[in-house]
Amino acid sequence: MTHLKEGDAAPDFSFNTAEEEKVSLKNFAGKKLILYFYPKDNTPTCTVEACNLRDHYDELVQLGFDVIGVSADSEKSHQNFKTKHNLPFPLLADTEKKLIESYGVWGEKKMMGRTYMGIHRVTFVINESGRIEKIYTKVKSKEHTEQILADFR
Repeated sequence: MTHLKEGDAAPDFSFNTAEEEKVSLKNFAGKKLILYFYPKDNTPTCTVEACNLRDHYDELVQLGFDVIGVSADSEKSHQNFKTKHNLPFPLLADTEKKLIESYGVWGEKKMMGRTYMGIHRVTFVINESGRIEKIYTKVKSKEHTEQILADFR
């Protein structure tokens, strides 16, 4: 899956959010960033994961975290997803898969005997100095915040 390791410098990025705000890695210097990659807006598992992070967002912010979601969906799709589920954090539309590929989360997947290329569900926690502190490759969508908090409390 990802070629990155804990301790590596996080690949830089700069994107516009669905609200037309510019978001770059450097905006999060001095904070911890939960950068989570997910396959598709409004699919059952992706929705559960996003809502889990939403439901614990205030607690995450109090502990010094920011949250950003990334998929290859369009800005319009992200805006609809955010509005429908009242998500308080930005979603980045990486339609060209540049960030997805730089973090190594694009690859072969298998489902119901079928092999295809897609986005792996992976979360990176980036520390205050821009280094990858933790990588979650076995994300439990219903308990993802709890997975993160177990390591950072």
